Amino acid sequence: MEDVLTLHARPYRASEPVVCLDERPVQLHDAARPSVPMRAGRVGRSDYEYVRAGTANIFCIVEPKTGRRLTYASANRKAKAFAHAMYRVARRYKAARKIHMIVDNLNTHGKKSLLDAFGPVDGLALWKRFKMHYTPKHASWLNPAEIEASRVSRECLGRRRIGHLHTLKFEVAAWRARADREARPIRWAFTVKDARRVFRYDGIVTRRSEH
Repeated sequence: MEDVLTLHARPYRASEPVVCLDERPVQLHDAARPSVPMRAGRVGRSDYEYVRAGTANIFCIVEPKTGRRLTYASANRKAKAFAHAMYRVARRYKAARKIHMIVDNLNTHGKKSLLDAFGPVDGLALWKRFKMHYTPKHASWLNPAEIEASRVSRECLGRRRIGHLHTLKFEVAAWRARADREARPIRWAFTVKDARRVFRYDGIVTRRSEH
């Protein structure tokens, strides 16, 4: 826990950006019947019935201190998809000496995913661009990318039905472009001192609760 909280408290360094990543599953719902579009003097109408159209994923990627974002939609969150998400991050921060990544303990969040996707040479070279910081088990709330996922849910998805991956990709990309231009940072207020006071410990906390 202290490792992640200390990272949050560090002053901003362009040479060592702190980037957070989390995955948000999305259920695709298509309309069972055609909707009636809005027109002058009449509101749009859509039937309550829907058809399940599979699942998708949103990689929620944000640099909390600057508000820069790389959030985008993908078909899934498998190892290969994670590797390509890391490639996107490395490409955006190509001038950085080291990229600090905060992620949870999902089994795909490791070096093997990059080696399998890009091969032993390119995969290892990409992996070395990063220093990984894993949130403790049962404490993924320490990752500000969960706040990014909440923003995507509220501001982009809302209660709309999205029935196709290409539509989801378009909507998420449009939202990210706006949010990235606005550069809304995430102001992390929970500190190491707060953790020691709340959880009353003298060492490193690995779990939020015993229950």
